[in-house]
Amino acid sequence: MNKYFSELIGTAALVLVGCGSAVIAGSHISYTGIAFAFGLTVLAMVYAIGPISGCHINPAITVAMWVANKIKGKDAIFYIIAQCIGAIIGAGILWVIARGLPGYTLAVNGLGQNGYGAHSPAGYSLLSCFIFEIAFTALFLFVIFGATHKDAPKGFAGIAIGFTLVLIHLVGIPVDGTSVNPARSLGPAVFVGGAAISQVWLFIVAPIVGGVIAAIVWKYCFEGKMTEPAK
Repeated sequence: MNKYFSELIGTAALVLVGCGSAVIAGSHISYTGIAFAFGLTVLAMVYAIGPISGCHINPAITVAMWVANKIKGKDAIFYIIAQCIGAIIGAGILWVIARGLPGYTLAVNGLGQNGYGAHSPAGYSLLSCFIFEIAFTALFLFVIFGATHKDAPKGFAGIAIGFTLVLIHLVGIPVDGTSVNPARSLGPAVFVGGAAISQVWLFIVAPIVGGVIAAIVWKYCFEGKMTEPAK
């Protein structure tokens, strides 16, 4: 149960801090600050709960790890349930905080939800957002597999993973707000409703597809073929 509870807490923290940076502080810190909020939260959580659960805090990561035979099916199911619950809790806490600002409304200000078409920050199409989420989730997982491999330098996985997420957000926030994480998208969508909930399917399907692609590529092309770092 400790593993599942840590995944719940970690995902709640990611949504609260990451989406909170957009909703509460976005006008002050810009896209760059939001990107760092997401990435640094993951970096912190890797070291906080990584020893307990591995710090997936993302259903796409959990599915990819299951495909790569790094987690049991039973654990994968409960991880995903815990992650989704945590994301909803994080979004709920953020909503309670945000609504304390006079003039704030879900319809206008939202909760950092993802969207495509008219709901994309820069107006990107459904296809563009779908391809982005597949490609960048695959890249994210590729880094995770490499950084956590037994032959990788010890103790640096969190840095590589966290800063990769920063880079992904720097590119992706104008596209669709950046998901690469179905739970992160589901949490805000549950409260915002409307287009956010009707479009959330893309941010569930595409990241999982990207994660599975990365898992297959890593498993059959790279697993067991790492070399010792040069000394």
